[in-house]
Amino acid sequence: MTPNDALLIALFLPIIGAFGIMLTGKHPNVRESLILVMAVATFFFVLMVARATAAGDLADVTLFEVMPGLSISFKLEPLGAMFAVIASGLYIVNSLYSIGYMRGTNEKNQTRFYVCFAIAISAALGIAFAGNLLTFFTFYEILTLSTFPLVTHKGDAKARAGGRVYLGILMGTSIGLLLPAIIWTWVMTGTTDFVAGGILGDAADFRSWVPVVLLGLYLYGIGKAALMPIHPWLPNAMVAPTPVSAFLHAVAVVKAGVFGVLKIAVYTFGIDTLRETNISEIFMWIAAGSILLASAIAMTQDNLKARLAYSTVSQLSYVTLGAMIATNLGVMGGAMQIAAHALGKMTLFMCAGAIYVAHHKTLVSELRGLGRLMPFTFGAFFIGAMSIVGLPPMAGSWPKFFLMLGAVDAGQLAIIAVLIISSLLNVVYLLSIPVKAFFGKPAGEAQPAPIGWKTLQEAPIFCLVPPLLTAAGTIILFFYSDPLFNFLLPLIGGAG
Repeated sequence: MTPNDALLIALFLPIIGAFGIMLTGKHPNVRESLILVMAVATFFFVLMVARATAAGDLADVTLFEVMPGLSISFKLEPLGAMFAVIASGLYIVNSLYSIGYMRGTNEKNQTRFYVCFAIAISAALGIAFAGNLLTFFTFYEILTLSTFPLVTHKGDAKARAGGRVYLGILMGTSIGLLLPAIIWTWVMTGTTDFVAGGILGDAADFRSWVPVVLLGLYLYGIGKAALMPIHPWLPNAMVAPTPVSAFLHAVAVVKAGVFGVLKIAVYTFGIDTLRETNISEIFMWIAAGSILLASAIAMTQDNLKARLAYSTVSQLSYVTLGAMIATNLGVMGGAMQIAAHALGKMTLFMCAGAIYVAHHKTLVSELRGLGRLMPFTFGAFFIGAMSIVGLPPMAGSWPKFFLMLGAVDAGQLAIIAVLIISSLLNVVYLLSIPVKAFFGKPAGEAQPAPIGWKTLQEAPIFCLVPPLLTAAGTIILFFYSDPLFNFLLPLIGGAG
């Protein structure tokens, strides 16, 4: 099978699966077995494409041409292959978790939920495989529309209000900012293709204000990157069931945003061009401000999912920061942050959902002493939090290391201080949760409950195993970061 064939199968298999999910909706066991088979098969074909990419055999498919210079086409490179592997691999874990969560909470409209999930993962893969800006934009919009029913799944007034903010900001920014930026790029260059080294170097006058405005249109037009101040859609989307929150924060939506930022920086503007013209410096400081401000807001949130949402806003800006530092190591740090954050933050959100399923608690202030009843869940939470903070031996330590090296290369030593302060804030608002859960006394009780098999009150197995898997993944990725680094080397002009 050629890489082109594997790419198309991986892209459209979830769509075929969505029809199967609809047809088997009245038979939950059959429906959920189909979901898992489809998820595993999709991951298998993505791995085939990724292995071909590592070997230098790049998939390149054009579905059709809209007009000269504008086509719906797919062309894979290492960054896109990494994102596709992350999205499809974590889709398996998220599907397992969703089955346990949706059954454990007796959620309604489960078939619709799984259908939208399948469409969304196909859209995420379309973004990962996109060979040009038009294809990226098309699947970006499909991802927004397919996740809207997931955000509003509960159907109550709060869910509808959150959904309106979600759809309004993401569609407003993409149509009002991203689309004009793509059209502007096409007018200047005659193409929207992603090309190594960028396509704007010879087309734009980098001594004028045009490139700065164009870069700003891209950064804020990709609203899924949640760069302040267009971040409110993210905390508002927390009205969704926890599997959706995990999907939004780790598998597809926000990762599609920062993936787009990094890809456009590398393949549309060109890192060398950004560095030599210095047009990205203002956005580097905006990203640094977002990192610190979102962390400060997270510290004030008592709702666990809201705290994690603002943490995500902060952590996403690490990727934007890496792109805007505009050095090879900065870009590498941003790319590795996509992978590390996916595992760490998915662990945290799945733990939050497990806590809700088992004990119906949503506030951080309610979790004192609960770790003794749920030691596996809070153990996984501790590992995920350690990765987000950036402490070894967790995967999240490598992106911060490379971002610091990138900042040194760029002569931006103040960025190192930003990263250190951010990590200290992460310690306060994340690691304090498992510490209080294990060592704090529940309200009204003289002493914490003893830890033992007889006192365990964990969530159902399908809600417990997935966060344990992703927590283990953060440790494994720490020790196997070198293969990922080598795989991504072509992104910065090296030999993979």
